[in-house]
Amino acid sequence: MRSVNIHDAKTHFSRLVDDVAEGESVVIAKAGSPVARLVPLDAEPPRPRSLVGFMSGRIRIPDDFDRMGGDELAAQFEGAGPAASR
Repeated sequence: MRSVNIHDAKTHFSRLVDDVAEGESVVIAKAGSPVARLVPLDAEPPRPRSLVGFMSGRIRIPDDFDRMGGDELAAQFEGAGPAASR
């Protein structure tokens, strides 16, 4: 993928469009930092990575996960926990 600065992109825009129409991608940079990408219209857009299930098989959630610490929480709400003695 070729990189051009903004000045060159403005000066040679027609040539860049022709190159892109032939399948090349061009990065346009401002002060050396990439700011835009010129790609063919029929190019597949990059798919965002899905984070759903990325830890599948690596961790285990206990069956009583939704009840863990329930007795302690109930005691704190009822005023019998350690925070109530302060």
